[in-house]
Amino acid sequence: MPVINPATGEAFAQAPDCEASHLEEAVSAARDAFPAWKRIESASRDAMLLAASVRLRGEIEPLAQLLTQEQGKPLEEARHEIETAARWFEAYANHPLPVRQQREPDGRVAEIRHVPIGVVGAIAPWNFPVQLMAWKLAPALKTGNTVVAKPSPFTPLTTLRIGEMLLDVLPPGVLNTISGRDHLGPFMSEHPDIDKISFTGSTATGKAVMRGAAGNLKRLTLELGGNDPAIVLPDAHVQSVAERLFWGAFRNAGQVCIAAKRIYVHDDIYDRFAARMAELARANPPVPGNMPGARIGPVQNRAQFERVRAMIEEARAAGLHFLSEPGEMTGPGNFIAPTLIDNPPDDSRVVREEPFGPLVPLLRYSDIEDAVRRANDSEYGLASSVWSADIEQAAKVGRQLEAGTVWLNTIHGMTPTLPFSGHKQSGFGVENATEGLLEYTNVQVLVRHG
Repeated sequence: MPVINPATGEAFAQAPDCEASHLEEAVSAARDAFPAWKRIESASRDAMLLAASVRLRGEIEPLAQLLTQEQGKPLEEARHEIETAARWFEAYANHPLPVRQQREPDGRVAEIRHVPIGVVGAIAPWNFPVQLMAWKLAPALKTGNTVVAKPSPFTPLTTLRIGEMLLDVLPPGVLNTISGRDHLGPFMSEHPDIDKISFTGSTATGKAVMRGAAGNLKRLTLELGGNDPAIVLPDAHVQSVAERLFWGAFRNAGQVCIAAKRIYVHDDIYDRFAARMAELARANPPVPGNMPGARIGPVQNRAQFERVRAMIEEARAAGLHFLSEPGEMTGPGNFIAPTLIDNPPDDSRVVREEPFGPLVPLLRYSDIEDAVRRANDSEYGLASSVWSADIEQAAKVGRQLEAGTVWLNTIHGMTPTLPFSGHKQSGFGVENATEGLLEYTNVQVLVRHG
């Protein structure tokens, strides 16, 4: 299948378009490798995770160049993504798997431990294909599971290359990487020999994964869509907060699950804040990710480009006011400039839906309780942020938001030690930290007398 460079619209490589028979081979290899892998001493698995981290760090530049070609993001961000993946392997190698001793009132002693589930199907999206796959691979392998990893068909190459690089780091069959079009996902969800699916992607696809997994009660971790609000209080410093939120909204061309997608700004500072955001938008046009100094690249694929363009055209047809313009949107390449909509109605598509691209509404409010109500009026609950010169006031507002992560005067602060989960239709289960590690285990209780 062709792999398209989103900056040119042209195919620059081919990737395997695997069929069900190839998936069977991968699952069979993972199933065969599982008994020996789960018996390996934890220290030995940790050493292999550290070796994987070292291997990735040794190849950051070629991996980043490949990632920019297939994903479109600026080269510096691609380097950061590879480094982040390496950091996740290292962090989980050094993260203990908890074992707890407990004495019962009748004198019996219980050992509460966590054992691997079996074969994990890891399905990663195209916006951060390497980083989000590492979020799955590191804890799954750490806890003694074997893995079948499927990257997005839009961005298969870097993940396939990493699979090749780790062939001599991990035992045969422990990590199996398979690429193909979207038909492979349902095969994985329904496969009787895959014991858990960890999926990152849209809510609609997540629901399909859940339906497919019901047949054998697969364990699931689903990190799904978000329409993440930011609330700027009237005492916020306009210039600095506008810049932080601009990049919180438009990093990776807005293709970030946890991007600021609805920005509520108090009337007292709205005009100044909007002017600064528009200024930043005009100063940061999208360019090919491998250009020197690139900070915003193209939308990754044509289908997503057309979706964002349709939302922009609908907003224009509705007579909404644009604070910054999207550009010609005629190609070559999937380029849309950072586009800001000025205070659209709450029922407009650009407010209700997640654009997942460089399109963001700025929304006025005068009453903080009303801003909180509007921010929470969404089927999603992934992340949010509050901005204020008074951190305690920001925290007071933040505690009222219905989201798995609430940032106060910061944004996009993801680490291996912070649990990440969605509320409402943003998914369920946890990634990262101890909570995310335990998602790849079953609880086992050993009880003995005396």
